[in-house]
Amino acid sequence: MNTDRRASAGFRLIVTGGGTGGHTYPALTAIRTLQARLAAEGRTLDVLWIGTEDGLEARVAPAEGIAFTTVATGKIRRSSNPLKMVSPANVRDMARVPLGVAQARKVVAGFRPDVVLATGGYVAVPAGLAARMCRCPLVLHEQTVRLGLANRKLAGSATRIAVSSESSLPLLPEAVRGIAVVTGNPIRPEVLVGHADKAIAALGLDGFDRRLPTVYVTGGAQGAQQINEVVMGALPWLLERANVIHQCGPANVEGLRGHAAALPRVLADRYHVTGFVGPELPDVLALADVVISRSGAGTLAELTALGKPAVFLPLASSAGNEQAHNARHLQESGAAVALLGEVTADRLRDATGPLLTDPARRAAMAERARAHGRPDAADRLVDVLLSAATG
Repeated sequence: MNTDRRASAGFRLIVTGGGTGGHTYPALTAIRTLQARLAAEGRTLDVLWIGTEDGLEARVAPAEGIAFTTVATGKIRRSSNPLKMVSPANVRDMARVPLGVAQARKVVAGFRPDVVLATGGYVAVPAGLAARMCRCPLVLHEQTVRLGLANRKLAGSATRIAVSSESSLPLLPEAVRGIAVVTGNPIRPEVLVGHADKAIAALGLDGFDRRLPTVYVTGGAQGAQQINEVVMGALPWLLERANVIHQCGPANVEGLRGHAAALPRVLADRYHVTGFVGPELPDVLALADVVISRSGAGTLAELTALGKPAVFLPLASSAGNEQAHNARHLQESGAAVALLGEVTADRLRDATGPLLTDPARRAAMAERARAHGRPDAADRLVDVLLSAATG
């Protein structure tokens, strides 16, 4: 790398990764944090994001004013049957990878970054390999307990591997453990500064009984049919013991409102159903005493940073069954409850009942969850980027 330019005011960063929010938002948070750190030192940041044209990053990066380009990449369709792994679709997509590497190498050589940050997703593979070819420092960031497929492919090329949990270290290939550092998973700083009273006002929760705990149910932006159905089956029982904010996905609002309309008025007033929770999310999380949700890496990072007791219903089809691993990891230390396998309304009642009726149990789980949280993860990752860039 050009040491004269490295010592100057400017810093050049290539980010690669995306496809989903789990790969995209940690990268975006790291960019914002690095930009603020450099600005405080009177330095500037130039960023280029290498992604795919149909991934979430293709919308997020331009909306944030970040230069964006695409390269060819291939998606591996996983299967427990090895014969299905060599399906025509997989073979066709894998044939695109060499083209993507060539395209990424041209981009990296032209941009001349101080460091390349790869956060996972299929597009990270060609860009990460191109970083090695161009002898650019490569930092991998892994959001889940175990290395994802893209990061496993790139581990041997990395300068540093940033992981989100100490429990990830023994799971790394022995040859790369020496370059691993625990940073945590970057979360949006605004999540940490919500106000419960603002959620009451913003969502019009006048019917809530503030003497009862509040449960926040979420299935992600589009909702989760499994969670919606299980909560619907347990709803009268839940509302006798708690207020409930239910983020169910836009397509499911009317059905759930119709179901709630048949409840006694005193219970229905404690139930707020919404398709999507937007800017008010930090305030909703501040109000929540218990969260029922999927167990994606971003969700775990936010809830542990906040110290929120949680009941997780992992998405069974998540890549590498990572959500089940995430949830089980927290359950083993008493930091959450993981409902694995078939989930029924009865199982949900059994899991949430002790948390709703016993404030001491909630407090103990909150403390254990907070022990896993790393609210300073973005700063830690920036430290790793700056260290890798200077050798």
